Amino acid sequence: MTAPAFHEIADQIKAGAVALVPTDTVYGLAVSPEHPQSIQRLYRLKRRAVSKNLPIMVASREQLEELGADLNAAALRMLDSRYIPGPVSLVLSLQTKKTPNWLRYRDEIAVRIPNDNFMLKLLRLTGPLLVTSANRSGQATPASAQQAAEQLEGAPDLIVDLGQRKLVPSTLVNCRVMPPKIERVGAVSTEEIERHLYGR
Repeated sequence: MTAPAFHEIADQIKAGAVALVPTDTVYGLAVSPEHPQSIQRLYRLKRRAVSKNLPIMVASREQLEELGADLNAAALRMLDSRYIPGPVSLVLSLQTKKTPNWLRYRDEIAVRIPNDNFMLKLLRLTGPLLVTSANRSGQATPASAQQAAEQLEGAPDLIVDLGQRKLVPSTLVNCRVMPPKIERVGAVSTEEIERHLYGR
């Protein structure tokens, strides 16, 4: 992927394109949070219930802070771990006075910093993106971009094919509650998360 291609992909997403992109775990559908109609298209492509909020990807802690995320002690401990950037998503509360307009109706986010050069470069150009696995809701996420695209209810505007993905979802850690709760076990085990959080 050449530098101009990155800028072209980023420009299309910032203009409202729904893109099928590779991450460090699975292929995902990515969209700018600034385009409500594009977000609705993403929901239709997946047949995802609109009542389910979309996860967010960011390139850095600085981008995360700009979202108004409440980085409590557990969140900071996870952000300092070897698993981030990587396959760990965090559920965080929002400081509503600091959130951008597109988050004004939400009191929490699920957010991740991927350990993937393509996605990190893209996110630095676009800013935070809404990114969810590229599969029809209720079905497994395919390993290839082509298989993922074929499963969707329609076609995304842009497909970035960088080969097979690992097909292991991120581990989801809820840092809003004390003690933090592992909501979904994925690439990082419960034992590894607890060992980092509690020194077990």
